Amino acid sequence: QVQLVESGGGLVQAGGSLRLSCVASEAIFRFNIVGWYRQAPGKQRELVATRTYVGNIDYADSVKGRFTISTDNVKSTVDLQMNNLKPEDTAVYYCNVRRVFPAKDYWGQGTQVTVSS
Repeated sequence: QVQLVESGGGLVQAGGSLRLSCVASEAIFRFNIVGWYRQAPGKQRELVATRTYVGNIDYADSVKGRFTISTDNVKSTVDLQMNNLKPEDTAVYYCNVRRVFPAKDYWGQGTQVTVSS
């Protein structure tokens, strides 16, 4: 069973920065897609940023230019650098890794990010 542990969340003022880290119990390269999602109270979980095995990266329009996703195969981590945070970024952020075949998704427990005005 793959386990994901997120860390780095917290409370920051608007304009501040946070770096989220997701440590996987298996090597990152064993998954086709890795990334971060977030869910605010009363809203659907949404994609924040993903990275494919071949290096293709996709960001939500709302975070482009502010967030950067990266992976470290040695440390088995998926990181999310978040700059110029806005109150609307407030949410629980979840790490996700996906294997296409056999099809399987794994999720972390989530880490809270709160951005104050």
